[in-house]
Amino acid sequence: MELDNELDLVVFEDDDGNELTMEVLDYLAYEGHEYALLVEYDPNADDSTVREAFVMAIQAIPGDEENEEFVPVDEALAEKLIEIFQSTDFEEDMDEDFDDED
Repeated sequence: MELDNELDLVVFEDDDGNELTMEVLDYLAYEGHEYALLVEYDPNADDSTVREAFVMAIQAIPGDEENEEFVPVDEALAEKLIEIFQSTDFEEDMDEDFDDED
């Protein structure tokens, strides 16, 4: 199977050892933290395919400077962040957030 080089895929493993591949659609810097908007990866999906979205915080792994982990956020924060991801000004806001960090 050939994957598009532009896809940002992350593989999670549940408690039973089952793997779930998620596609990161976007990133957001919000109130000093970084978040990712993810959907379950479906190689057959197109722009009209409706998929459930998930928001996860991206956190450094203590003692591991090279890797980060995705951590679920509570439902209220997820809803707020999804609204921000969906806003029409999102790309401008994201650029400003990352420009401020430099």
